[in-house]
Amino acid sequence: MKTPELLSVAKELRVWIIEMLAESRSGHPGGSLSSVDLLAALWFSEMRGVDAPGGIKDDRDRFIISKGHAVPALYAVLAKKGFIAPEELKTLRKTGSRLQGHPDRMRLPIVETSTGSLGQGLSVAQGLALGLRMEGKKSRVYCLLGDGEIQEGQVWEAAMSAPKFGLSNLCAILDANGAQIDGPVSQVMPLEPLADKWRAFGWHVIEIDGHDMEKILHAYKEARELGQSGAGRPVLILARTIKGRGVSFMEGKIEWHGVAPDGEQAKKAIAEIRGGGSNG
Repeated sequence: MKTPELLSVAKELRVWIIEMLAESRSGHPGGSLSSVDLLAALWFSEMRGVDAPGGIKDDRDRFIISKGHAVPALYAVLAKKGFIAPEELKTLRKTGSRLQGHPDRMRLPIVETSTGSLGQGLSVAQGLALGLRMEGKKSRVYCLLGDGEIQEGQVWEAAMSAPKFGLSNLCAILDANGAQIDGPVSQVMPLEPLADKWRAFGWHVIEIDGHDMEKILHAYKEARELGQSGAGRPVLILARTIKGRGVSFMEGKIEWHGVAPDGEQAKKAIAEIRGGGSNG
């Protein structure tokens, strides 16, 4: 897909996120909405072998959503891709549903691993990348992280070891929206200078506006080309985003980290998304 189509997809994904959270009356809108543009570009333009129908292909690119609480964004993507029916989105967090509040690979096979305990996804992604390379596969591995999440020490162990193993088939995507459940990331546990830290660990860092679709696409292209060049370095896409992006009364508001909109709020949010501009 090209940029105009991707922007249209991103709007639809945002609407579905709001609808499913309002139906479930629980969930995490802030970090789901901040990651939508990144996921739209990744799943509908960059990743290979992740199309339905056709089953789950062995040579597919892999995606790990390490910030598992933002899984409504992934469920919306899977519905748009055809892996699940859009109607199933309304079962989010309900008893017996495949769509739990955090991803469960035992219920939904296209989900590569169960996440939700923060800090573990990059280690899993690294293991996948190493295993795929050992098997001679050309598949790439993408891992979505949150900036509050990377306060976990395990993330930095993986950040240290991925360059050691020369995992050029690994791309981490940091959804840096600056907010976590306890407050601003800069106050809870400051992380800056983020780009310099990851570079010091040996990563190739690409810093972008995480809502600028052209820049997102260019970043994925740069990451892929670097991996194909034999440079032997993993890539971090440091995406500066806005929590609750696309809904004015949610944008930048920490209180919308894990609170679902009620019926009237959902109607207002959906009307705003559908009537909004073309910048995601």
